[in-house]
Formats: sequence, structure tokens, C-alpha cells
Amino acid sequence: QVQFVESGGGLVQPGGSLRLSCVESQITFSMYSVGWYRQAPGNQRELVAYITANGVTNYADSVKGRFTVSRDNARKTVYLQMNSLKPEDPAGYYCNGEGGERVPARPGLYAAWGQGTQVTVSS
Repeated sequence: QVQFVESGGGLVQPGGSLRLSCVESQITFSMYSVGWYRQAPGNQRELVAYITANGVTNYADSVKGRFTVSRDNARKTVYLQMNSLKPEDPAGYYCNGEGGERVPARPGLYAAWGQGTQVTVSS
């Protein structure tokens, strides 16, 4: 069963930074396009950034210019560097993906998710 594992969340002050990691060791990782999603209490899970198998990236308007997604295929890891964190950014952050050069799917199309990692922004 394919399952991505997220880590790196924590408590940070507004304007601070965190780097999240997403690893999946049981797949041909380099062939996967991976998206980062977040879900705050009471909100829908939303795609905030992704990186395709070929390295094409895209960001939601809410995080553009502040977040950077990258990948290290040797470590089977996708990162989400989050800078200039805002009070509206706190959420559970999740990653998921699929094989091929694809735009990651809508959250509802994934049958399985990891535990996510919690990001809290507070002064």
C-alpha cells in the first residue's frame, strides 16, 4: 500500500519558517508527482503546492511566494519550505501523489492518507 509520511511540523511564530518532509519509500519515488495539501479545522482539504515527476511546480495563490516545494529523489523525499508563515497558515499538512507526470488529484480522489504533520502559527 502506498503511503506517504509527513514530518517537520511544529509551533512557529508569525513570520517564521518550517520545512516539511514527505517520504514514501515503497514506490518508484522519482516517477511520482506529489502534492502538499492542508486542512484546517472546519475547512476542506486543499492542495497548496505540488511538484511533478519532472520537477514542474505550482502553488496556490495563498502560499505563492512564501512556500517552495522541492524534491530529492535519492532520499525519496519531497519538501515544503514554508517561509513568512502567517496566522492563517496553521493546519494539518499532508502529502499525497501518484505515478506519472501529473497534476496531483483533488483530495477526495485519494483513498489513503498519512497522519499528516501539524503546523501551528502563534505569537
